[in-house]
Amino acid sequence: MITAQESITAKLCSFARAYHSNTGRKKIFDDYLAYDMMGKEEYEEIGQLIQNDFELREPDNNFNPDPKLISHRLRRYIAPIPLSRIAFAEGKLREFAVKYKKCQYVICGAGMDTFAFRNDDPEIKVFELDHPDTGRYKRERIRDLEWNIPENLTFVPIDFSKDDMVQVLLDSGFDPALPSFFAILGVSYYLTLPVFEQTVSKIGELCQAPSKIVFDYPDETTLKTENNERVHTLADITERLGERMMHGYSCLEIHTVLERHGFSIEEHETPRMIQQRYFADRDDDITAFENIHFVLAYKGEERQ
Repeated sequence: MITAQESITAKLCSFARAYHSNTGRKKIFDDYLAYDMMGKEEYEEIGQLIQNDFELREPDNNFNPDPKLISHRLRRYIAPIPLSRIAFAEGKLREFAVKYKKCQYVICGAGMDTFAFRNDDPEIKVFELDHPDTGRYKRERIRDLEWNIPENLTFVPIDFSKDDMVQVLLDSGFDPALPSFFAILGVSYYLTLPVFEQTVSKIGELCQAPSKIVFDYPDETTLKTENNERVHTLADITERLGERMMHGYSCLEIHTVLERHGFSIEEHETPRMIQQRYFADRDDDITAFENIHFVLAYKGEERQ
């Protein structure tokens, strides 16, 4: 049985990428390895979870899926954020890699991310940071799938609540003198601003070469607008699954945190901009969340 302690929100995001790759038209992002990484059993369990109104239950072997219901709930409450943010992040990573040729990509809270296995550029050295239990589970899935682990991929076990990210990365072969691109996706929702700033501070401390950081965050309207049903429902879903969303951050707070640690804003995608870039002219009901922003910041280089 799935338990809340297993980070169900991360699994919901993996399911969203897999479902969109398998069934979506006008793909926002095609994570064609997401289904394989999840596996049939877990994929079906998450499908049951969605159909059961996100209520944790024992898996039912006689479960009769309702594709229309699953698809509607997924598109309305789950898929818009992970699909658009990974498209944004990996697009900016590709531009970074083209410019610097040899670089490092650090994925904070990698979960079931498949980039390292979709990547065809051996000059991008990938560091996947995640809890030891999550990393162990992922490596078991990779063994079951009989995938070869790329030479440019390093798994980095870390307990973010206890371990020093700087030291852990250095011990894993991270080179501060190489241009580096950091992704912190789907994390800020569950952190207070001071805790989020600690991560930004560690990244700033690590980076000696030109570097960038990409992340998504909920703004200050989060949970404050009574008529925003979708945002409140998503918060209720994640809290029931063991991950309580904190209040959002203001644009000024985000910019101040970045500047305090040597970063400058290169791009700030507002909800309206995300809607226009990824969801305009679609023939389904998937739309950008009203309170979610994407940020790309740089350190040690000129604005592009």
